[in-house]
Amino acid sequence: MLRLFTPLKRSYEAAKKRAESYTKIVEELPQMKRESDQLVRQAVGEGSGAYVIVNNRSEGNAPLTVGALSEMLRSQ
Repeated sequence: MLRLFTPLKRSYEAAKKRAESYTKIVEELPQMKRESDQLVRQAVGEGSGAYVIVNNRSEGNAPLTVGALSEMLRSQ
């Protein structure tokens, strides 16, 4: 299980305020998505399932983050 919630070095409150309105990506976190992609691929490659839980605090809009991760996983 992988949880993408509050970005590193950012408080919960700061992340929440930055993401509010939750209607768009407010800050791309490409390294987070690359590392998530690698971890999911590793888990699947080892025969395990993988669950990724994404919160709006990560980039501002969880469904858009999930969509971007899905595209990454399908592209290779």
